[in-house]
Amino acid sequence: MKTLPIFTGDLEAGWRSLVAWSVAIIAVLCLYLPIYPSMNTPQLTQMIQALPAELTQALGYDQITSGQGYTQATFFGLMGFVLIAIAAISWGAAAIAGEEESGQLELTLAHSVGRVQYALETAGALVVKLVLLGAVATVVITVLNSPSELGIGSTELFAEIFAWVGLGLLCGCAALAAGALTGRRAWAIVAGAAVAVLGYAFNALGNMSSNVEWLKYLSPYDWAYRNTPLLDGFDWGGLALLWGLSLVLIVVSAVALARRDIKG
Repeated sequence: MKTLPIFTGDLEAGWRSLVAWSVAIIAVLCLYLPIYPSMNTPQLTQMIQALPAELTQALGYDQITSGQGYTQATFFGLMGFVLIAIAAISWGAAAIAGEEESGQLELTLAHSVGRVQYALETAGALVVKLVLLGAVATVVITVLNSPSELGIGSTELFAEIFAWVGLGLLCGCAALAAGALTGRRAWAIVAGAAVAVLGYAFNALGNMSSNVEWLKYLSPYDWAYRNTPLLDGFDWGGLALLWGLSLVLIVVSAVALARRDIKG
């Protein structure tokens, strides 16, 4: 019998989706990053300066003329954020709620698998899959860094990857916890999407108006990127919030699944 049957089974069953998301990340990076040298022109600077300062800050375009700022704005702050959030939410929603709706969860729990064990092992598989996506992004950016003239340091890249993966993990853990609480995949997706969408919206609104600047401090997006890790390195406070709250949601998932009746 496998030591971690749910964990290993999840990874074995989900390798195709992991490959698909990895390919999507590689494609987006290869689409955006190599064109930076041709984009870094006086015309781009003039265009950015012509936009309202609040808008450029909300979109993360205030540092787009540097290689680090361009990578942050085009990938980590936009398309990369969308990709890792959707991947994490889909995996988190499927892990408990999806298995329960299909009837597979009840069958699995009937075969000497504890509920807490099930929740923790599925959470572990979610973490590993997101870390692997982070590794893929790290390798691709490292390869493209010099030819694309991005000027990204290795320490700063690791800091960015930790923040990016942590942001995705929080979205996925919200879906996991909601699935454990309700047993419904739709609610799990709503919970994960709420973290992603509201986090982005709160950060944008907080940057656009000083009257609602306090919204940024409620935003996981701001926790991840407030100091632009590609420029400033590790923001331990933001990382602690992202990874710490994810851990809390994993505990909530385990407790909720242990106490709730499974819908057959």
